[in-house]
Amino acid sequence: MAHSSGKHHSYPRLARVNQILREVISDELMRISDVDDRIGLLTVTGVETTPDLRQAVVYFDSIGQGAREVLDERRAQLQSAVNVQTRLKRTPRLTFIADPAVASGEAVDEILRRHVHDEE
Repeated sequence: MAHSSGKHHSYPRLARVNQILREVISDELMRISDVDDRIGLLTVTGVETTPDLRQAVVYFDSIGQGAREVLDERRAQLQSAVNVQTRLKRTPRLTFIADPAVASGEAVDEILRRHVHDEE
């Protein structure tokens, strides 16, 4: 029986790839933070890789200006870590953005805080 490579077969693989990339990038950022304090406390909230593995968006809880500069300066180092520590056929180009879900959650928290304060 031939193995089918249907669309839904790739989703579990992509989820595994995303998780591995998240771990590798988080570990490498910890190493970078030891030598560059501009990075601050960055938390990788997720990674979303395209099915062709050419691009990966790395989501952070927030990104300050200093952290943004470090990420841009160290993009090649982070991609190299991904290349060395994974067995992917290609290394995705990393893009860094603040996680919109975190920003939305913080906005909701602020609205709730104001609402509770107004009721007191």
